[in-house]
Amino acid sequence: MAATIIDGNRIAAEIREELKKEVAIMKEKHGLVPGLVTILVGKNPASISYVTGKQKTAHDLGFYSVQDDQPEDIPEDALLALVEKYNADPKVHGILVQLPLPRHINEKRVLNAIDPDKDVDCFHPVNIGRLVIGGSEARFSPCTPAGIKELIMRSGVPTSGAEVVVVGRSNIVGKPIAIMMMQKAKGANATVTVVHTGSRDMEAHCKRADILIVAAGVPGLVKPEWIKPGACVIDVGVNRVGEKKSEKTGRMVPILKGDVDFEAAKEIAGSITPVPGGVGPMTITMLMKNTVLSAGLSIE
Repeated sequence: MAATIIDGNRIAAEIREELKKEVAIMKEKHGLVPGLVTILVGKNPASISYVTGKQKTAHDLGFYSVQDDQPEDIPEDALLALVEKYNADPKVHGILVQLPLPRHINEKRVLNAIDPDKDVDCFHPVNIGRLVIGGSEARFSPCTPAGIKELIMRSGVPTSGAEVVVVGRSNIVGKPIAIMMMQKAKGANATVTVVHTGSRDMEAHCKRADILIVAAGVPGLVKPEWIKPGACVIDVGVNRVGEKKSEKTGRMVPILKGDVDFEAAKEIAGSITPVPGGVGPMTITMLMKNTVLSAGLSIE
């Protein structure tokens, strides 16, 4: 029996509708709307696309939103001063500096300059520390891992006591989702194993996973025979493997493949995310959720 497809577009839309209601209540009761600033340095086409998507979503949800475009040659000190300006602005609850930054700017220095209470991307060491401690100490969760957790929970996949295997140990996905899934919390409380390029027998670890989260950035890395029958498979990989002509526009568009062989894996797994249309749509949505959370905390 084929797996249930975990539809990231549907779940992201569901969460955005919930956020719209929260924003409306916040405005009515407190006269406050969540504020999000995205800072873009230079004219990288991919970065422009990303921030445009973020700003459109923020606008659709009723946020106060600012897109602050800066020239490629902005001095690092000037960028830091800009971050500090938004740190001090009470209308702003979330600050996002779009990466990558030009080579003359120290990315770590800029990201660490963001007020941790406005760090809705959850890259600041303070917020990572809060995440590790968990419980009431945690404020924001990194957006892609938070999206993964929502997909698992809203698909009705049991996590308490489950064997979770995470393939990949990046700071953006692998490490934080492992931390989140082992916490004593709803949608977590799992036994977590992280495998990576230094692991001796990746296949053996994957085969025992009730929930397999693959974030390695290697197309087709996880073979169908590595998947436990009935397992939940979350494929985070988005790998460009070629181009094809779009049937709608006639233009060449990228062919995207995940880290899992989807067509074969869906005949074994109990549930699985597609690529695209699985984890991807959740990332911006969870950024918005963090911004609403930040606004709520500012009221408190």
